[in-house]
Amino acid sequence: MKNLLTIAGSDSSGGAGIQADLKTFSAHGTFGMSVITAVTAQNTCGVTMVQDIDYDVVKAQIEAVFDDIHVDAVKIGMVSRPEIIETIAECLRKYKPVIIVVDPVMISKSGYPLLAPEACATLIKELLPLATLVTPNLPEAEAITGMKVTKKEEMRPVAEKILALGAKAVLVKGGHLDDSADDLLFDGEEEVWFQGDRIETKNTHGTGCTLSSSLASNLAKGLSLVEAVAASKAYVTEAIKHSLEIGSGCGPTHHFVDLYRKAGILE
Repeated sequence: MKNLLTIAGSDSSGGAGIQADLKTFSAHGTFGMSVITAVTAQNTCGVTMVQDIDYDVVKAQIEAVFDDIHVDAVKIGMVSRPEIIETIAECLRKYKPVIIVVDPVMISKSGYPLLAPEACATLIKELLPLATLVTPNLPEAEAITGMKVTKKEEMRPVAEKILALGAKAVLVKGGHLDDSADDLLFDGEEEVWFQGDRIETKNTHGTGCTLSSSLASNLAKGLSLVEAVAASKAYVTEAIKHSLEIGSGCGPTHHFVDLYRKAGILE
């Protein structure tokens, strides 16, 4: 069994963040571990408060895991402060995990800022050069590169700019496009497009966290980048199709659709 580590924030409603990551790891047959960078007070309607974890506690969590357990892949999500980002980067340079998937979480689905403005430059400088794969949506890609993206043909230049910042590969997610919802995977040589189907539901809480964790799991299990993206997109699509009507806002995706289906308990 592969061991996966998520470094991210906690979501009290269980649909995103650490909770979504651990569910996704389990759904892929991997063992999930966690380093919590922040505690959020949130539900399906939005985020109301965030408490960042002291950087030395973040460091201690990372060291506790790596000093005892082999880590096959790391997924990085919400990292809101420069000192936390610098601490994570320092530890990853020390322990050198083979696979690092960075999901540059900046703003919650409800519009709450999850990355301090002064931390964006630190994330770009410290984490992107360590990334096996970066998974920005279009607003995040724009924040990283300073380039506006509204059309599909504008995604390739953005991907090139992100690679120039040090990442080995980038998956630019096109869910915010006006003319399609296609995603672009680019590694500097091969450009691969993945068709995105728009599913009519408001229940998409945690989809970015879920996708990046699925990617980390599939890469750790030996899939190529193209294979991992295809498999992870299929997984997330099913999770959205069977999303859960929980709460009065944007409900979560269903991380265990396949397991529920096999057990005969899928409603």
